[in-house]
Amino acid sequence: MIRFIIRRVLLSLFTLALLIVAVFLLTQVFPSDPARQLAGPFASQERVDELNEQLGLKDPALTQLGRMFTSVFTLDFGETPGGTPISERLWPALGNSAKLVGLALILTLPISIFSGLLAAYRKDSLIDRSIVTMGLATASIPDFVSGVLLQYLLGTQLGWFPAVSNIPRGTGFFGSLEYAVLPALAILLVYFGYIARVTRAGATESFESEYVRTAYMKGLSTPQVVRKHVLRNSLQPTVAVTGTQIGFMFGGLVALEQIYNYPGLGRLIFDAATAPDLRSLQAGVLTVAIIYMLASLLSDLLIVWMNPRARLGGDS
Repeated sequence: MIRFIIRRVLLSLFTLALLIVAVFLLTQVFPSDPARQLAGPFASQERVDELNEQLGLKDPALTQLGRMFTSVFTLDFGETPGGTPISERLWPALGNSAKLVGLALILTLPISIFSGLLAAYRKDSLIDRSIVTMGLATASIPDFVSGVLLQYLLGTQLGWFPAVSNIPRGTGFFGSLEYAVLPALAILLVYFGYIARVTRAGATESFESEYVRTAYMKGLSTPQVVRKHVLRNSLQPTVAVTGTQIGFMFGGLVALEQIYNYPGLGRLIFDAATAPDLRSLQAGVLTVAIIYMLASLLSDLLIVWMNPRARLGGDS
């Protein structure tokens, strides 16, 4: 087990190094001159050169790349062109995204897993077909469309939740969660069908296996069979899918965050790309990459705990 963890951590670090190089190369081929855009079309060349010096864009490529590696491992991404420390924007945005993703997972996983298990247990019944059809219908609607509908119905018309998620300064942790409810519900609608179908596929195979039939012959009830035999085997694909989607939730919900004016990582990355603010853009993208790799590593460890045979190389 220890050797497996070490291998996965080393692989994650190698992948992170490749991502840092990839992000650096992408920002090097940025289609415009960031310093010129920041200075304005009528700024003098001296002012543009001064901004290039300030941004470090005149440094050799290897120096800039080394600075990126250092910033990732020290978590110090420098300052914006306006002189504001990037950490003052990055960490609040990361915290807001963590609240949104956490709330979305709390809402999505129990409902989706229970629905997938129920559909598998009642395979080919009306309940099964209804769950599958409802999941396909909700998953086919883009998150920004369902977000607008929820915003109008539950926010503007009924007033149950804030229609705009621009969290006021000084709002406490639990108070800020209220502003994440509508975006989280939009995420639930998108991911419900996907996770429920994955769970259903794994649970169907488990319900049809020999060990489950043997458990029923021993007199175990359905809840006991599900708890002792079905869950551990059928949830492995669900854990893998959830791990890969967490990274996307942190950085890929740009449209949803724009609709609700939610101050998360996706919005920070979008604002940095349009500014342009290369350092903030690099910081946001690399933060999402680190979260993605940590979530994938955690999901791999959970799968190994659920099924030791999944361990690479058969380490004990």
